[in-house]
Amino acid sequence: MTTEQRRKDIFFPLLCCSFAVILALASLLAGFGNRWGWWGFRTGLTILRWAASAEVATATLAVVCCFLPATRKSGKALSLFLIALVISLAAASVPVRMWVIFRSVPKIHDITTDTDNPPRFYALLKLRKDALNPVTYGGQEIAEQQYKAYPDLAPLVLDLPPDKAFERSLSAAKKLSWTIISADKGKGLIEATDTTFWFGFTDDIVIRISQKGKGSRIDLRSLSRVGKSDVGTNAKRISTFLKTIEKR
Repeated sequence: MTTEQRRKDIFFPLLCCSFAVILALASLLAGFGNRWGWWGFRTGLTILRWAASAEVATATLAVVCCFLPATRKSGKALSLFLIALVISLAAASVPVRMWVIFRSVPKIHDITTDTDNPPRFYALLKLRKDALNPVTYGGQEIAEQQYKAYPDLAPLVLDLPPDKAFERSLSAAKKLSWTIISADKGKGLIEATDTTFWFGFTDDIVIRISQKGKGSRIDLRSLSRVGKSDVGTNAKRISTFLKTIEKR
């Protein structure tokens, strides 16, 4: 086999592999581009969706080509198709997982441990001027969807006085790397923000500590600034915080 023939044999496998790498980079930049202000989150999600679809197509093509007689005769071509397959599946796995979660959770973005009297935002209001989602709680309709999807979310009652519970809550919020906006021990309120790593979505959090018998009760509310669905992020955040408190 001549050198020219070898080049022709690996041209398409190399193209397939390069395409898989380019799409993986596009998927990665879909989120970071929003975080860095290159485009809006809707554009980022569109890029991610199309890149994931193309990666699935690339992976399917790579699998088919791996069984072709011509590929079987060329170890280099087979290796390139296998590399393309691995890259495509790895890059597509994250958005596919996001899509599965999106389909399994309600399209809500405001989660609280007290749906009858959700903790209110005060200091964070000035930071939410450009937020697409309103700060007003959605009422019984949202509460019913939350109960169905996250039945275990509930206030945390501690056998501690409110001031001690406040300090423990503040410590837990800092441990989770939340940005503390306000901490008012007198009112029993802590307001903070948490930013997602990939897309850079900023969600607002308020923690309310109140007297409960001889102990205290901790309620939380986590609200996304944009997006109709939070893909379960707010509920997971509240659950993680409560578990952190209990461990401490």
